[in-house]
Amino acid sequence: MKNIDNPSEKIIIALDGMDKNNVFNLIEKIPEITWVKVGLELFVSEGPDVLSILRDKGKKIFLDLKFHDIPTTVARACFAASKTGAKFISLHTSAGEKALKMANEAAQEGAASINLKPPKLLGITILTSWTRQSFANDLLINQPIDQRVMHLAELASKTGLGGCVCSPREVQSLREVYPETFELVTPGIRSLGSDVNDQSRVSDASEALKMGASKLVIGRAITQSNDPAYMFKSFCDKVVF
Repeated sequence: MKNIDNPSEKIIIALDGMDKNNVFNLIEKIPEITWVKVGLELFVSEGPDVLSILRDKGKKIFLDLKFHDIPTTVARACFAASKTGAKFISLHTSAGEKALKMANEAAQEGAASINLKPPKLLGITILTSWTRQSFANDLLINQPIDQRVMHLAELASKTGLGGCVCSPREVQSLREVYPETFELVTPGIRSLGSDVNDQSRVSDASEALKMGASKLVIGRAITQSNDPAYMFKSFCDKVVF
């Protein structure tokens, strides 16, 4: 293993459950934060202006709105989202091949229209809250989750997406197939022995990186701790591969 020059590049802070003031207080406390994830909660409550403010503060943005609709709607959403300056944008791979292709083309066009570097689209595979049992009971899908994740990652790759979002449980098998340039972004990161909350397929930060994760999405373990700066540094200290 070797140390990474800038460990904060590997950590995406999920700003879920926070309002604009909470977000800015966190950034002031931890100026070393490089990446932030703006999900549905923050985007819906604060609107797109929060993205501009975060960009002005020098933060790289993962816009995690998980688009999933008919192809034209997904493409138009990605066209608009690409103009926000977000580096990553998520959409569900289960929207299908046509939607993914159209979305990727639209994102390229949207960014180019205002002279921005195109974002990487990340295909959501299977959310970390799903278990084999709930997959079968709720969706009547008896296929093992890791097999479904592999199929959806292949769909993301062949349609030109920049990577996918998967749980730490699947990242090793995916990295054996896909090169480092294909981003494998993993939520579900917890400290050993901590509460997993509403996620099921989780892992420790060091383990996820050893298995091939590109970046780790970490939220409540840092943002809801008594000392967020200490926890952020603690996770940075674990960022080796």
